[in-house]
Amino acid sequence: MSFMDKAKDLADKHDKQVDQGLEKGGDLVDDRTGQKHSSQIDKGVDLAQERTGGGDTNDPR
Repeated sequence: MSFMDKAKDLADKHDKQVDQGLEKGGDLVDDRTGQKHSSQIDKGVDLAQERTGGGDTNDPR
């Protein structure tokens, strides 16, 4: 099993935690940029969450 296969398997098994981490990371970047790019950051976080595990497990903003 390759590294990427293992990473995908781990993300599938822990989708909720991955989505929460992506959300926190997006919030940190948003804060550091002074909320100047909030919509782009939110879009990127949403796309990343859709690609991990079963999809976004967080409530929409």
